[in-house]
Amino acid sequence: MKDRLTDGLYGLGWSTVKKLPEPVAERLGRTIADTVWKRRGKGVLRLESNLARVVPDASPQRLAELSKAGMRSYLRYWMESFRLPSWSRERIADGIDVKDVHHLTDGLAAGKGVVLALPHLGNWDLAGAWVTTKLETPFTTVAERLKPETLYDRFVAYRESLGMEVLPHEGGAAFGTLARRLRAGGLVCLVADRDLSASGVPVKFFGDTARMPAGPALLAQQTGALLLPVTLWYDESPVMKGRVHPPVEVPETGTRIEKTSAMTQALADAFATGIADHPEDWHMLQRLWLADLEPRPDAATRRAGEPS
Repeated sequence: MKDRLTDGLYGLGWSTVKKLPEPVAERLGRTIADTVWKRRGKGVLRLESNLARVVPDASPQRLAELSKAGMRSYLRYWMESFRLPSWSRERIADGIDVKDVHHLTDGLAAGKGVVLALPHLGNWDLAGAWVTTKLETPFTTVAERLKPETLYDRFVAYRESLGMEVLPHEGGAAFGTLARRLRAGGLVCLVADRDLSASGVPVKFFGDTARMPAGPALLAQQTGALLLPVTLWYDESPVMKGRVHPPVEVPETGTRIEKTSAMTQALADAFATGIADHPEDWHMLQRLWLADLEPRPDAATRRAGEPS
């Protein structure tokens, strides 16, 4: 029943929100965000806890302001995403202002393949639609399998409608396909600021240890592709902002593990720069740092649905 309800709500969002006038959708998003924020649920409390690491000198009042702005940013992401399939090519092309995009276009022109790695900042779906529309460049990405399966199918269909090739994030098959796309000179885009699996790479992130995926660094090493961090943010305008950071180089010496660790740390450092500048646009409502994942005395009694 819960799975059907979740799938139905997302379906309602894609079918209904995209039909609303933009000012109405914006007001609806802010209203939902403020209502959720006032309830102080687990997701909001986790967001506030994460923001306390990003802005360690923030007062409780400042953290509350940041978490409220963060929920508004998160709902802006959803309102935009629900509406993206109905946007014109011109609206998508004009929807982002990207700094230093030459790192991406020059990399693609070189024909060696490019990996774009992003944190959960701003609206990565809009950024992807901008790449396929403004730059007229298709790309491949991966998506975590969601439950129910019908919801996962909705997300895949939605992203494919925006011009993306979407692979399921499971096993080693996705990595092999991504590597082939890169060796052919293609583009791969990966959200890469959270990986709690056994293969996650430990990094220092805002003063403490977190794990981030090894995939971007490994793909760059194995294929010779350019690895570029990207950060996104909102301001008061309807146009999202973005920056393509300088390439993360493959170290000349060291083992594969050492190289992967150094490159992933460089990605984390670039992500931290963007997140510190725009903490309210970092949509991290789950646990990230290893210290927050340590077992607690009441762990056995915690509800399975708690944000992880």
